[in-house]
Amino acid sequence: MTPSLRPGHAMRYATLGRLLLKHRGAARSGAATDLDAEDSSATEEDAHQLVEELAGMGPTFVKLGQLLSTRADVLPPVYLQALSQLRDHVEPLAEGEAERVVEEELGVRISKAFGSFDPKPLAAASLGQVHKATLRDGRPVAVKVQRPGVRRQALDDMEVIGELATFVDHRSERASRFGFSAMVEQFRRSLVDELDYRREAANLKLLGEKLARFDRIVIPQPVEDYTTSRVLTMDFVEGRSVGSLGPLGRMELDCADLANDLVGAYLEQVLMHGFFHADPHPGNVLLTPDQRLALVDLGMVARLSPEVQEQLLRLLLAVSAGDASDAAEALERLGDRLEDFDGDELRRRVADLVLRYGTATVGELRAGRLLGELALAASSSGLRPRAELTMLAKAFLDLDEVARTLDPDVELNKVTEAHAAAIMRHRLAEAARPARVMRSALDAASFAEELPNRLNKVLESLADGKLTLNLEGVDEKAMLRGAQKMANRVAGGLMIAAFVITAALFSSGRTSVTVGGYPLLTIVFLCLAALMALWVGVGILRSDLPQRRTRRR
Repeated sequence: MTPSLRPGHAMRYATLGRLLLKHRGAARSGAATDLDAEDSSATEEDAHQLVEELAGMGPTFVKLGQLLSTRADVLPPVYLQALSQLRDHVEPLAEGEAERVVEEELGVRISKAFGSFDPKPLAAASLGQVHKATLRDGRPVAVKVQRPGVRRQALDDMEVIGELATFVDHRSERASRFGFSAMVEQFRRSLVDELDYRREAANLKLLGEKLARFDRIVIPQPVEDYTTSRVLTMDFVEGRSVGSLGPLGRMELDCADLANDLVGAYLEQVLMHGFFHADPHPGNVLLTPDQRLALVDLGMVARLSPEVQEQLLRLLLAVSAGDASDAAEALERLGDRLEDFDGDELRRRVADLVLRYGTATVGELRAGRLLGELALAASSSGLRPRAELTMLAKAFLDLDEVARTLDPDVELNKVTEAHAAAIMRHRLAEAARPARVMRSALDAASFAEELPNRLNKVLESLADGKLTLNLEGVDEKAMLRGAQKMANRVAGGLMIAAFVITAALFSSGRTSVTVGGYPLLTIVFLCLAALMALWVGVGILRSDLPQRRTRRR
């Protein structure tokens, strides 16, 4: 069913419609192959006009422009560059308005809640503004105050944008290819989270815990009793934007170590914790007087599922190793296939990228640009990249800029290699957690329990003539060998699951015979499971891999 537009939103539809028509030539074509490729119709003047128009339409459209700056598969570089600089510079609230919001939210007078409250904001944006204050005990804090009415306005704007995106998706094959509806839904969730300051407080707390081991990274912590959905009170961090750091300023700092720690912290956020600060532009990274880096404004964060983390790790390692086939396979799993998906084209384009980046020096390699190129290669091959990949590309583009401002000679490959071991240890430890082992064992037990019933159904269908097998040029001996190997693997897997479950059962019982604090029988059955797993693994290496090499020849 094709969606309809609401008459009550006619004026907003008209404004957005004029904007789309004016810049309709900006969208990339499906044949685009290079991140630097420009349409003849895409000019710097048009891009800056779009930025000005979005800024004049209000905070929702400023945020929308910032999201579009992550979509290298949708817009050409001149638009991406202009939109990436889109910042909302607005007039501060009227005198006394911020104090009124704080008093309403906290339910107490300013003079009772704070020892001091500076009425002049440190910074003003379209969603809110920040004031410096001190608590009653003298602790310096920053108070972020949301503008009155901005939430209602943002939700109304999102409703209009969502309706128009769905309408365009259903009526334009080109728009449907980009998946505007899905992109707008991701944007809506992100904006709703950003409008709830309690979520940002939770983000600050979580990221502070995850990055606690980085002595040079500072995450301001929230003051929970002074935080609501519209007021966020947190540690005041004195510092200046990294973007203001010049060559002379770098001479006084240990910039190489700062850059290494910053990149390492982001690698761990993405690949270990699946939770990262998605907007690390130079204005959100402050250099403190004690020569540390503070990450501020955590309204925009992104979360990655374990499956996406694994594929991202495979993708980065494959590109680093020059393995185009594995890189293309990982990239394919990070996207959604469209009707015209071409796997051969995807592998060809990824191979070109791997070859190009494989010959680049470490100082020339930019992780954000690489991810943007990969997203473009996916889109051009009929594969719609996931939102996580485009957000990650934008975050790493900003990170590249900050890292090179600190240290123009930073070698991102070396930083990645230095943290690769810690990342792999973390992933192995996660895989070996008792809960995950038990879940895998339960899955294997469920499979073993259902297997006879499923085989019976297949055999009954075959006997009744309801199952048809189309075999062409089949080697019966090879087929039997393959069936025997599969049966052996299934039997081996079931034995491994049985040993693990038995070990878990003995570990929960009482016994007087222990080794290192663990029941003896638990250790025995875990050893049997390890030996069986080793036997299955050796069998795969000895039989499957040689055959694969033979087929490739």
